[in-house]
Amino acid sequence: MSVPLKMKAIGFTQSLAITEQKSLFEFETNLPELKNNDLLVKVSATSINPADAKIRIRNAKDKVLEKPKVLGYDAVGEVVAKGQGVEGFEVGDRVYYAGDVTRMGANAEYQAVDYRITSQAPKSLSDQAAAVMPLATLTAWEALFDRLRVRPEEKKSLLIIGGAGGVGSITIQLAKQLTNLNVIATASRPETEKWVKDMGADHVVNHRNLVESVREQGIQHVDYIFNVADTKGHWDAMVELIAPQGMISSIVEFDGGINLSALQGKSAGFVWELMFTRSLFNTDDIQKQQDILFQTANLIDAGRIKSTLTTTLHDFSVETLKEAHQRIESGASIGKTAIKY
Repeated sequence: MSVPLKMKAIGFTQSLAITEQKSLFEFETNLPELKNNDLLVKVSATSINPADAKIRIRNAKDKVLEKPKVLGYDAVGEVVAKGQGVEGFEVGDRVYYAGDVTRMGANAEYQAVDYRITSQAPKSLSDQAAAVMPLATLTAWEALFDRLRVRPEEKKSLLIIGGAGGVGSITIQLAKQLTNLNVIATASRPETEKWVKDMGADHVVNHRNLVESVREQGIQHVDYIFNVADTKGHWDAMVELIAPQGMISSIVEFDGGINLSALQGKSAGFVWELMFTRSLFNTDDIQKQQDILFQTANLIDAGRIKSTLTTTLHDFSVETLKEAHQRIESGASIGKTAIKY
């Protein structure tokens, strides 16, 4: 495949409401230069995540960026070139990945990505169905096994606060497929209740009266809590529900403080999960993300894990990406939205 010198990308230089004309705009730029360990990928599909909206809203609040920031932290595409040091990939391979938040994202025709956080895409999925998986899957897998340190054989309980979103949906599936956990997930509407049950949740509870709803299921305390919705808003409920010597993990940052000492009596722990940590700090175990994505592709192709795709938008354009951002900002989305280029 011949690779052009220039490409189309969509980004922002100011943090504006998504309805504003310049909240996202198209521009032409050079193809990214390949560093050691990089793959150059021709992007065929991406998906929208809360991270896209958060970065767009916060990164240029009181300034104008010199260069447009290009978002997009899920992608499927074809490898068209390789940098020095790449192992296990060839030109023509179909790959999927979440990428690196410090680099140009997938809202462009081509993207450079470190091969160590990239894997062959699931063969059984379309581009759009595969594109919704990497970021949420890496987040869920790391939370379960690296942060909460769940042991697959133990028969304990897991409460997922925010069960119907992208991360919650895949966390339910991974927990049911790879562990012996009793999985409790929050949902508050008939359609979200049905969704989390379809994902495999053993119990569905309502986040609006969380403690009472969990205990109505005959569950006094839970061993693990994974919060993907609202850390501060559910803090008191989590403190009440967590079992002695239990563990809480969250992906949702917040302003102000919480009473961390409230966990002391139970010797319970709290740990953050951010799937960009390994690429941000080039950790010694960065390649674990490739392994997670590889194992997930095998689980998908074996029919044990299903894509969380619910909506596909078509065409790589400003209008399509703005629609995707509006969907994620609504806070009411079920599963994931993909954009097919």
